[in-house]
Amino acid sequence: MSTPLPEPVPRKKRRLRRPGKGKRRRFRDRFDLKKAMFVLPNLFTVGSIFCGFFAISLCFDAPVPSDVRRAALAIFIGMFLDMFDGRVARMTRTQSEFGMQLDSLADAISFGVAPGVLLYRWLLSDLGFLGLFISFVYVACGALRLARFNVIAAHDKSGGGGNYFVGLPIPLAAGAVVAAVWGTYPYDRSASGSILLETAPGGLVLSVAPVMGAVGALVIALLMVSTVKYRTFKKVKPSPKSGAIVFGLLLMFGLVSVATKTSIALGFLFAVYIAVGLAEAGLSVLMKALTEEVPPVEPPPAEPPPPSDSAEPKHTST
Repeated sequence: MSTPLPEPVPRKKRRLRRPGKGKRRRFRDRFDLKKAMFVLPNLFTVGSIFCGFFAISLCFDAPVPSDVRRAALAIFIGMFLDMFDGRVARMTRTQSEFGMQLDSLADAISFGVAPGVLLYRWLLSDLGFLGLFISFVYVACGALRLARFNVIAAHDKSGGGGNYFVGLPIPLAAGAVVAAVWGTYPYDRSASGSILLETAPGGLVLSVAPVMGAVGALVIALLMVSTVKYRTFKKVKPSPKSGAIVFGLLLMFGLVSVATKTSIALGFLFAVYIAVGLAEAGLSVLMKALTEEVPPVEPPPAEPPPPSDSAEPKHTST
C-alpha cells in the first residue's frame, strides 16, 4: 500500500520592490537631520573666515584705495556672518564646544589679523617699523581679548554673554577700523604719507596724518584688553524707553548721513558705543568713590600727665 504524499506547503508571495527604493530607505536611516543641523552655524563661521582671508589677500603689495575699500567691505560682511552663526546655533539648539572654539579662531582671523593688516596697508605703512609694531599690538590685544572671553565663558553659566562684555568686543573694534577706512574713501596721498580728503568737489581738503591712525589703533587695542564694561543688549526687551533710544540713534544716523556720507555716520555710531562704555565706567568709579564710607579717625591715646613736685616724697633729715 502506497503512502500518501505530503501536501505542498504554500509559499508566501514576495513583494516586488521598486528599483532604488531600498537604497532610499537605507539613506534615510543613515541620514540624521539633527546631526546635520550642527553643520549649519559652522558654515556661517567658515564664511566669516573666508571674508577675513579675502581681505588679507587684497592688502598684498601696495593696494590702491579701491582694494582697501573692498577689504574693509569683506570684513564688514564677516561681521554679519559672525552675528548670524550664534543666533542660528541657538535657534537650532546646536551649541557645542567645537562651534565655540571655531568661532573664536574665526574672530582672531577676520577681526584680528585682517584689520591689523588693513591698518598697516591703509595708513601705518609710512611709519616704517613703528607702524608695523602698532598693527601687531592691535592683533595681539585682539587675541588676548578672545582668550579672556573664552576663560570667562568656561566658568560663567551664561557663556560669557551676560549683560556686559569685559573690554571692547573684537568685532566692534574691527568695525571701528572698517568705518575709519570707509570714511576716508576716496583719498589721495601726500608726499609725507598723509591721506588727503576732499570734503566736496573743489572744497576743503583735510589731511589725516599716520600718527592719528596710530593713536586711534592703540586706543582701540587697549580698550579690548581693558576692564571697561560694554553692554551686550541681549536681554533688552521692547519698551518705550528702548524704542526711544533706537529712534534717536536712527535719527542721528540719518542726519549725519545727509550732512556727510553714510560711512562717516557708521563710524559715528561706533564712536557713540565706545564713548557710552567709557562714560558708564567713569560714572561707576565716581559713584563708588562718593558712596565709599570713610572710616572714622580715632583720636590718639592721651598721654599721662607728668608727675608734680607735690607728689614726690619729701625726705627729712634726722
